[in-house]
Amino acid sequence: MSALVRKNLSCSFWKNIAYGRKSHVSSTHSLLYFCTSTDGQPLSDVSVSDFLLHKHNFSPEVVSKVASVLTRLKNPEESNSVLSYLKETGFSNTQLEKIVKHRPRVLLARLDDSIKPKIKIFQDLGLSSDEIAKVISSNPAILYLSANNNIIPSLSVLKRLVGSNHEVAKLLKLSAWFVTSDLEKTMVPNVEFLKSCGVPMERINMLIYNFPRCLLLHPEIIRQSVSKAEELGVDRDSKMFIYAVRIIASMSAESWELKMQAFRNLGFSESDILAMFKKAPSLFSGSMEKIRNVKEVLLATGKISMSCIVKNPMSLACSIENRYKPRLRVLEILESKNLIENWPSLGTIFTYTDDKFFNKYIGPYLDEVGEGYITEYLVRGKRDMQLKASS
Repeated sequence: MSALVRKNLSCSFWKNIAYGRKSHVSSTHSLLYFCTSTDGQPLSDVSVSDFLLHKHNFSPEVVSKVASVLTRLKNPEESNSVLSYLKETGFSNTQLEKIVKHRPRVLLARLDDSIKPKIKIFQDLGLSSDEIAKVISSNPAILYLSANNNIIPSLSVLKRLVGSNHEVAKLLKLSAWFVTSDLEKTMVPNVEFLKSCGVPMERINMLIYNFPRCLLLHPEIIRQSVSKAEELGVDRDSKMFIYAVRIIASMSAESWELKMQAFRNLGFSESDILAMFKKAPSLFSGSMEKIRNVKEVLLATGKISMSCIVKNPMSLACSIENRYKPRLRVLEILESKNLIENWPSLGTIFTYTDDKFFNKYIGPYLDEVGEGYITEYLVRGKRDMQLKASS
């Protein structure tokens, strides 16, 4: 009888203090997590669904996904301490849902032995709470890794390559994949191989900071991509060489051939395609539909030829609505009013900044171009200021 009374008192205490403020239903569920038997052990394990739904307010969709992998928690108090600690550290509920959804067994982790040491590593690097939450939620596998055998060695490799904890922290904010990859088998040999090809470290750093996953590819892929870039006529000394390697490495042989055929279908010859690739490899990662639409807009002016486009391949990457339509319309108006004898080159049309284009082709002809059109062209705020200053 006394044991029963003690059990009831224990449950009533937790119900009233910790969880009794929500509702009768949620309080009843919460009782299950912390009620103890007379010997101090949990009365029973709890279902993952009840725990996540009623204790941590996870969405039903996430709970259903997690419960399909992990059905019950034998130590709900430890699971609760893990999630509570992560919340206190700066993780939002959305980030926790993402972590648990993709890595359900994090609910079985030991807080002091597994979770806290990993969080501290990132804190010691100088990452803020929000940044740590973003890094880990973007790649929850980090919480499964060994701190000593995986995380610390990876961070050491990064520091060796980029020079400081500050730069390592910057990289982690760009991509958490650096932590979960075996850098000694991917990044290190890839960097060393590119250096052996004569690629300066500053260009390799461009890959590290802007396209980090490229250097995490299998070294054989990078070697084959270097050979292919040279086969296509891209010189190792060219600034475009590293971009060419990246683009080739990102595609399978089949995807590359499909891309080449797509350019052929747009009317470009083999020599045209190779010339454009040597000048602007990144164009080959773009949408072919957009490239086709831009080509049609430029050719429709009657002022721009295919050879002009081939000489200026990045012109195909610019926005029709934001760059070409307003600028081409201005030039048409100026030509119709005999205010310009010849159109500027395609290079001028697509490379001039808004300020430079405005000052050369709009500012001197405000009355002729028309205030209504200028207002439309200068929809961005800073343009309005220039217009007022000119009036």
